[in-house]
Amino acid sequence: MAEAGYQGRTAAPGARRRARERSCGPRPGRWAHVFAALDLGTNNCRLLVARPTRRGFRVVDAFSRIVRLGEGMGATGTISDEAMHRTIEALRVCALKMQRRAVTRARTVATEACRRASNCAQFLDRVERETGIQLEIISTAEEARLAVSGCRPLVIADARYALVFDIGGGSTELIWLDLRQPEDAAATVSLPIGVVTLAEGFGGHEISRKTYAAMVELVRESLRPFESAHAIAAQIAAGGVQMLGTSGTVTTLAGIHLELPRYDRSRVDGLWLSFQRAREISEQLRRMGYAGRAANPCIGHERADLVVGGCAILEAICDLWPVGRLRVADRGIREGILQALIRAADHEGGHARAGR
Repeated sequence: MAEAGYQGRTAAPGARRRARERSCGPRPGRWAHVFAALDLGTNNCRLLVARPTRRGFRVVDAFSRIVRLGEGMGATGTISDEAMHRTIEALRVCALKMQRRAVTRARTVATEACRRASNCAQFLDRVERETGIQLEIISTAEEARLAVSGCRPLVIADARYALVFDIGGGSTELIWLDLRQPEDAAATVSLPIGVVTLAEGFGGHEISRKTYAAMVELVRESLRPFESAHAIAAQIAAGGVQMLGTSGTVTTLAGIHLELPRYDRSRVDGLWLSFQRAREISEQLRRMGYAGRAANPCIGHERADLVVGGCAILEAICDLWPVGRLRVADRGIREGILQALIRAADHEGGHARAGR
Protein backbone atom coordinates (compact mmCIF):
# COMPACT_ATOMS: atom_id res chain seq x y z
CA MET A 1 0.00 0.00 0.00
CA ALA A 2 2.65 2.46 -1.10
CA GLU A 3 1.49 6.00 -0.49
CA ALA A 4 2.74 9.28 -1.85
CA GLY A 5 4.28 11.63 0.69
CA TYR A 6 2.04 14.28 2.22
CA GLN A 7 1.79 17.43 0.12
CA GLY A 8 0.57 20.61 1.81
CA ARG A 9 0.81 24.37 1.39
CA THR A 10 4.17 26.05 1.82
CA ALA A 11 4.60 27.04 5.45
CA ALA A 12 5.38 30.60 6.52
CA PRO A 13 8.97 31.23 7.77
CA GLY A 14 7.87 31.29 11.41
CA ALA A 15 5.99 28.02 11.01
CA ARG A 16 9.01 26.40 9.35
CA ARG A 17 11.23 27.55 12.24
CA ARG A 18 8.82 26.14 14.85
CA ALA A 19 8.65 22.87 12.92
CA ARG A 20 12.46 22.61 12.94
CA GLU A 21 12.52 23.27 16.67
CA ARG A 22 9.93 20.56 17.29
CA SER A 23 11.87 18.09 15.13
CA CYS A 24 14.94 18.52 17.32
CA GLY A 25 13.16 16.97 20.31
CA PRO A 26 11.83 13.44 20.78
CA ARG A 27 9.04 12.48 18.39
CA PRO A 28 6.78 9.92 20.04
CA GLY A 29 4.48 7.57 18.19
CA ARG A 30 4.85 6.50 14.57
CA TRP A 31 7.25 9.33 13.70
CA ALA A 32 9.99 7.88 15.89
CA HIS A 33 10.27 4.68 13.84
CA VAL A 34 11.02 3.02 10.55
CA PHE A 35 8.84 -0.10 10.17
CA ALA A 36 9.38 -3.44 8.44
CA ALA A 37 7.18 -6.46 7.71
CA LEU A 38 8.53 -9.77 6.47
CA ASP A 39 6.33 -12.66 5.30
CA LEU A 40 7.98 -16.03 4.68
CA GLY A 41 5.59 -18.40 2.96
CA THR A 42 5.83 -21.82 1.41
CA ASN A 43 6.90 -20.35 -1.91
CA ASN A 44 7.89 -16.70 -1.42
CA CYS A 45 9.93 -14.47 0.87
CA ARG A 46 8.63 -10.89 0.90
CA LEU A 47 9.70 -7.76 2.75
CA LEU A 48 8.34 -4.22 3.00
CA VAL A 49 10.11 -1.34 4.74
CA ALA A 50 8.02 1.76 5.32
CA ARG A 51 8.08 5.22 6.85
CA PRO A 52 4.95 6.67 8.45
CA THR A 53 2.81 9.33 6.81
CA ARG A 54 -0.20 11.25 8.04
CA ARG A 55 -2.53 8.74 6.36
CA GLY A 56 -0.61 5.54 6.96
CA PHE A 57 2.79 4.70 5.49
CA ARG A 58 5.01 5.07 2.44
CA VAL A 59 7.06 2.09 1.26
CA VAL A 60 10.75 2.99 1.04
CA ASP A 61 12.18 -0.46 0.28
CA ALA A 62 10.86 -3.84 -0.77
CA PHE A 63 12.10 -7.30 -1.62
CA SER A 64 10.47 -10.43 -3.04
CA ARG A 65 12.05 -13.72 -4.03
CA ILE A 66 10.68 -17.16 -4.82
CA VAL A 67 12.47 -19.52 -2.40
CA ARG A 68 10.26 -22.66 -2.52
CA LEU A 69 10.75 -23.35 1.16
CA GLY A 70 8.10 -26.08 1.06
CA GLU A 71 9.52 -27.91 -1.97
CA GLY A 72 9.19 -31.68 -1.49
CA MET A 73 7.59 -31.31 1.93
CA GLY A 74 4.51 -33.26 0.88
CA ALA A 75 6.64 -36.38 0.56
CA THR A 76 9.15 -35.89 3.37
CA GLY A 77 7.45 -33.66 5.93
CA THR A 78 10.70 -31.71 6.30
CA ILE A 79 12.38 -28.62 4.89
CA SER A 80 15.21 -29.77 2.63
CA ASP A 81 18.78 -28.53 2.92
CA GLU A 82 18.50 -26.93 -0.53
CA ALA A 83 15.31 -25.08 0.42
CA MET A 84 16.90 -23.88 3.66
CA HIS A 85 19.91 -22.56 1.76
CA ARG A 86 17.78 -20.67 -0.79
CA THR A 87 15.61 -19.18 1.92
CA ILE A 88 18.46 -18.11 4.17
CA GLU A 89 20.15 -16.38 1.24
CA ALA A 90 16.95 -14.39 0.68
CA LEU A 91 16.63 -13.61 4.38
CA ARG A 92 20.19 -12.29 4.41
CA VAL A 93 19.14 -9.76 1.79
CA CYS A 94 16.14 -8.80 3.94
CA ALA A 95 18.30 -8.40 7.03
CA LEU A 96 20.72 -6.15 5.14
CA LYS A 97 17.89 -3.99 3.81
CA MET A 98 16.43 -3.56 7.29
CA GLN A 99 19.85 -2.63 8.65
CA ARG A 100 20.52 -0.11 5.89
CA ARG A 101 17.11 1.50 6.37
CA ALA A 102 17.65 1.71 10.15
CA VAL A 103 14.45 -0.21 10.93
CA THR A 104 13.36 0.23 14.54
CA ARG A 105 10.10 -1.76 14.60
CA ALA A 106 9.64 -5.02 12.69
CA ARG A 107 7.58 -8.18 12.65
CA THR A 108 8.92 -11.19 10.76
CA VAL A 109 6.48 -14.06 10.30
CA ALA A 110 6.43 -17.52 8.74
CA THR A 111 3.37 -19.48 7.65
CA GLU A 112 2.36 -22.89 6.33
CA ALA A 113 5.70 -24.50 5.50
CA CYS A 114 7.04 -23.77 8.97
CA ARG A 115 3.77 -24.81 10.60
CA ARG A 116 4.04 -28.24 8.95
CA ALA A 117 7.77 -29.04 8.87
CA SER A 118 9.00 -31.50 11.48
CA ASN A 119 12.45 -29.86 11.39
CA CYS A 120 11.14 -26.31 11.69
CA ALA A 121 12.90 -25.67 15.03
CA GLN A 122 16.28 -26.44 13.47
CA PHE A 123 15.45 -24.17 10.54
CA LEU A 124 14.45 -21.27 12.81
CA ASP A 125 17.63 -21.66 14.85
CA ARG A 126 19.73 -21.60 11.72
CA VAL A 127 17.91 -18.51 10.39
CA GLU A 128 18.53 -16.60 13.60
CA ARG A 129 22.15 -17.71 13.80
CA GLU A 130 22.98 -16.84 10.18
CA THR A 131 20.81 -13.76 9.55
CA GLY A 132 19.84 -12.39 12.97
CA ILE A 133 16.14 -12.62 12.04
CA GLN A 134 13.83 -14.20 14.60
CA LEU A 135 10.92 -15.71 12.68
CA GLU A 136 7.53 -15.98 14.36
CA ILE A 137 5.29 -18.83 13.19
CA ILE A 138 1.76 -17.47 13.05
CA SER A 139 -1.48 -19.45 13.14
CA THR A 140 -3.80 -19.79 10.17
CA ALA A 141 -6.29 -17.51 11.95
CA GLU A 142 -3.65 -14.81 12.45
CA GLU A 143 -2.52 -15.17 8.84
CA ALA A 144 -6.11 -14.63 7.67
CA ARG A 145 -6.62 -11.66 10.00
CA LEU A 146 -3.50 -9.90 8.73
CA ALA A 147 -4.44 -10.53 5.10
CA VAL A 148 -7.90 -9.02 5.66
CA SER A 149 -6.44 -6.01 7.45
CA GLY A 150 -4.01 -5.39 4.60
CA CYS A 151 -6.71 -5.68 1.93
CA ARG A 152 -9.51 -3.84 3.73
CA PRO A 153 -9.01 -0.52 1.85
CA LEU A 154 -10.12 -2.28 -1.36
CA VAL A 155 -13.54 -3.24 0.02
CA ILE A 156 -16.20 -1.05 -1.59
CA ALA A 157 -18.45 1.09 0.59
CA ASP A 158 -21.80 -0.51 -0.29
CA ALA A 159 -20.74 -4.15 0.23
CA ARG A 160 -22.51 -5.95 3.08
CA TYR A 161 -20.26 -9.02 2.98
CA ALA A 162 -16.79 -9.78 1.65
CA LEU A 163 -15.24 -13.11 0.71
CA VAL A 164 -11.46 -12.75 0.81
CA PHE A 165 -9.08 -15.48 -0.31
CA ASP A 166 -5.32 -15.89 -0.33
CA ILE A 167 -3.91 -18.67 -2.53
CA GLY A 168 -0.52 -19.56 -1.11
CA GLY A 169 2.16 -22.12 -1.81
CA GLY A 170 1.16 -24.66 0.83
CA SER A 171 -2.31 -23.51 1.85
CA THR A 172 -5.29 -21.42 0.82
CA GLU A 173 -6.99 -19.12 3.32
CA LEU A 174 -10.59 -17.97 2.99
CA ILE A 175 -12.22 -15.29 5.13
CA TRP A 176 -15.96 -14.59 5.21
CA LEU A 177 -16.64 -11.10 6.53
CA ASP A 178 -19.92 -9.63 7.66
CA LEU A 179 -18.93 -6.00 7.17
CA ARG A 180 -21.48 -4.86 9.77
CA GLN A 181 -19.53 -6.75 12.44
CA PRO A 182 -16.01 -6.23 13.87
CA GLU A 183 -13.16 -7.75 11.85
CA ASP A 184 -12.38 -10.25 14.58
CA ALA A 185 -15.84 -11.78 14.07
CA ALA A 186 -14.83 -13.08 10.63
CA ALA A 187 -15.16 -16.77 9.79
CA THR A 188 -11.96 -18.30 8.42
CA VAL A 189 -10.72 -21.59 7.02
CA SER A 190 -7.27 -22.72 5.91
CA LEU A 191 -7.06 -25.52 3.36
CA PRO A 192 -3.78 -27.47 3.23
CA ILE A 193 -3.81 -27.01 -0.55
CA GLY A 194 -1.70 -24.47 -2.40
CA VAL A 195 0.10 -24.01 -5.70
CA VAL A 196 3.13 -26.01 -4.59
CA THR A 197 1.11 -28.92 -3.19
CA LEU A 198 -0.98 -29.15 -6.39
CA ALA A 199 2.10 -28.95 -8.63
CA GLU A 200 3.77 -31.75 -6.65
CA GLY A 201 0.62 -33.87 -6.62
CA PHE A 202 -0.57 -33.39 -10.22
CA GLY A 203 2.46 -32.06 -12.09
CA GLY A 204 3.08 -28.55 -13.30
CA HIS A 205 4.51 -28.80 -16.80
CA GLU A 206 2.06 -30.32 -19.27
CA ILE A 207 -1.43 -30.38 -17.73
CA SER A 208 -4.26 -32.12 -19.56
CA ARG A 209 -7.86 -30.95 -19.38
CA LYS A 210 -8.66 -34.08 -17.32
CA THR A 211 -5.86 -33.38 -14.81
CA TYR A 212 -6.93 -29.77 -14.49
CA ALA A 213 -10.53 -30.82 -13.84
CA ALA A 214 -9.32 -33.21 -11.14
CA MET A 215 -7.46 -30.37 -9.39
CA VAL A 216 -10.53 -28.15 -9.50
CA GLU A 217 -12.73 -30.91 -8.09
CA LEU A 218 -10.31 -31.65 -5.24
CA VAL A 219 -10.35 -28.02 -4.17
CA ARG A 220 -14.10 -27.63 -4.64
CA GLU A 221 -14.85 -30.61 -2.40
CA SER A 222 -12.45 -29.26 0.22
CA LEU A 223 -14.35 -25.94 0.21
CA ARG A 224 -17.85 -27.38 0.56
CA PRO A 225 -17.82 -27.65 4.39
CA PHE A 226 -17.07 -23.91 4.62
CA GLU A 227 -20.03 -23.17 2.36
CA SER A 228 -22.28 -25.48 4.37
CA ALA A 229 -21.29 -23.80 7.62
CA HIS A 230 -21.91 -20.21 6.44
CA ALA A 231 -24.42 -20.36 3.54
CA ILE A 232 -22.30 -17.96 1.50
CA ALA A 233 -23.98 -18.85 -1.81
CA ALA A 234 -27.36 -17.72 -0.46
CA GLN A 235 -25.94 -14.31 0.46
CA ILE A 236 -24.36 -14.03 -2.98
CA ALA A 237 -27.74 -14.73 -4.58
CA ALA A 238 -29.26 -11.94 -2.45
CA GLY A 239 -26.54 -9.47 -3.54
CA GLY A 240 -24.13 -7.25 -1.67
CA VAL A 241 -21.15 -9.63 -1.60
CA GLN A 242 -17.70 -8.55 -2.81
CA MET A 243 -14.95 -11.04 -3.60
CA LEU A 244 -11.35 -10.02 -3.05
CA GLY A 245 -8.32 -12.10 -4.03
CA THR A 246 -4.78 -11.60 -2.76
CA SER A 247 -2.14 -13.91 -4.18
CA GLY A 248 0.36 -14.36 -6.97
CA THR A 249 -2.30 -16.24 -8.94
CA VAL A 250 -4.76 -13.37 -9.19
CA THR A 251 -2.09 -10.71 -9.73
CA THR A 252 -0.61 -12.83 -12.53
CA LEU A 253 -4.00 -13.19 -14.23
CA ALA A 254 -4.50 -9.44 -13.90
CA GLY A 255 -1.13 -8.73 -15.49
CA ILE A 256 -1.91 -11.04 -18.40
CA HIS A 257 -5.38 -9.51 -18.78
CA LEU A 258 -3.76 -6.06 -19.07
CA GLU A 259 -1.13 -7.44 -21.50
CA LEU A 260 1.65 -5.91 -19.44
CA PRO A 261 5.15 -6.16 -20.94
CA ARG A 262 6.38 -6.35 -17.35
CA TYR A 263 4.52 -6.60 -14.07
CA ASP A 264 3.27 -3.23 -12.77
CA ARG A 265 1.77 -3.21 -9.28
CA SER A 266 0.24 0.24 -9.71
CA ARG A 267 -1.95 -1.04 -12.54
CA VAL A 268 -2.82 -4.39 -10.97
CA ASP A 269 -3.67 -3.51 -7.37
CA GLY A 270 -7.40 -2.76 -7.15
CA LEU A 271 -8.25 -4.05 -10.65
CA TRP A 272 -11.65 -5.71 -11.18
CA LEU A 273 -11.50 -9.03 -13.07
CA SER A 274 -14.58 -10.90 -14.28
CA PHE A 275 -14.88 -14.63 -13.62
CA GLN A 276 -15.32 -15.22 -17.36
CA ARG A 277 -12.05 -13.46 -18.18
CA ALA A 278 -10.24 -15.29 -15.37
CA ARG A 279 -11.42 -18.63 -16.80
CA GLU A 280 -10.34 -17.67 -20.32
CA ILE A 281 -6.82 -16.78 -19.14
CA SER A 282 -6.61 -19.92 -16.98
CA GLU A 283 -7.45 -22.14 -19.94
CA GLN A 284 -4.96 -20.24 -22.09
CA LEU A 285 -2.22 -20.88 -19.53
CA ARG A 286 -3.10 -24.56 -19.20
CA ARG A 287 -2.93 -25.09 -22.96
CA MET A 288 0.29 -23.19 -23.63
CA GLY A 289 2.49 -25.57 -21.61
CA TYR A 290 5.49 -24.91 -19.40
CA ALA A 291 7.67 -23.22 -22.04
CA GLY A 292 4.94 -20.81 -23.07
CA ARG A 293 4.16 -19.88 -19.49
CA ALA A 294 7.84 -19.39 -18.68
CA ALA A 295 8.16 -16.95 -21.58
CA ASN A 296 5.34 -14.75 -20.29
CA PRO A 297 6.79 -11.65 -18.55
CA CYS A 298 4.17 -11.83 -15.79
CA ILE A 299 5.08 -15.46 -14.94
CA GLY A 300 8.69 -16.45 -15.73
CA HIS A 301 10.53 -19.72 -15.18
CA GLU A 302 10.24 -19.68 -11.40
CA ARG A 303 6.43 -19.81 -11.42
CA ALA A 304 5.66 -21.50 -14.73
CA ASP A 305 5.01 -24.87 -13.07
CA LEU A 306 2.88 -23.37 -10.27
CA VAL A 307 0.47 -20.90 -11.84
CA VAL A 308 -1.97 -23.44 -13.32
CA GLY A 309 -2.48 -25.00 -9.90
CA GLY A 310 -3.39 -21.55 -8.64
CA CYS A 311 -5.83 -21.18 -11.53
CA ALA A 312 -7.48 -24.46 -10.50
CA ILE A 313 -7.92 -23.19 -6.92
CA LEU A 314 -9.37 -19.93 -8.21
CA GLU A 315 -11.77 -21.75 -10.53
CA ALA A 316 -13.07 -23.89 -7.67
CA ILE A 317 -13.70 -20.75 -5.60
CA CYS A 318 -15.51 -19.09 -8.50
CA ASP A 319 -17.62 -22.21 -9.18
CA LEU A 320 -18.80 -22.51 -5.61
CA TRP A 321 -19.36 -18.78 -5.03
CA PRO A 322 -20.50 -17.14 -8.30
CA VAL A 323 -20.12 -13.47 -7.39
CA GLY A 324 -19.25 -12.78 -11.04
CA ARG A 325 -16.15 -10.67 -10.58
CA LEU A 326 -13.33 -10.24 -8.09
CA ARG A 327 -11.09 -7.39 -7.06
CA VAL A 328 -7.36 -8.05 -7.31
CA ALA A 329 -5.20 -7.10 -4.33
CA ASP A 330 -1.44 -6.83 -4.58
CA ARG A 331 -1.29 -6.42 -0.83
CA GLY A 332 -2.00 -8.56 2.21
CA ILE A 333 -0.09 -9.88 5.22
CA ARG A 334 2.80 -7.40 5.09
CA GLU A 335 0.50 -4.40 4.83
CA GLY A 336 -1.57 -5.77 7.71
CA ILE A 337 1.58 -6.10 9.82
CA LEU A 338 2.69 -2.56 9.04
CA GLN A 339 -0.71 -1.13 9.97
CA ALA A 340 -0.63 -2.97 13.30
CA LEU A 341 2.93 -1.83 14.07
CA ILE A 342 2.02 1.79 13.36
CA ARG A 343 -1.13 1.62 15.49
CA ALA A 344 0.91 0.20 18.37
CA ALA A 345 3.49 2.98 18.04
CA ASP A 346 0.76 5.62 18.02
CA HIS A 347 -0.76 4.07 21.15
CA GLU A 348 2.59 4.15 22.90
CA GLY A 349 3.14 7.73 21.76
CA GLY A 350 -0.23 8.72 23.18
CA HIS A 351 0.72 7.23 26.55
CA ALA A 352 4.07 9.06 26.42
CA ARG A 353 2.36 12.42 25.79
CA ALA A 354 -0.20 11.77 28.52
CA GLY A 355 2.55 10.98 31.02
CA ARG A 356 4.46 14.23 30.57
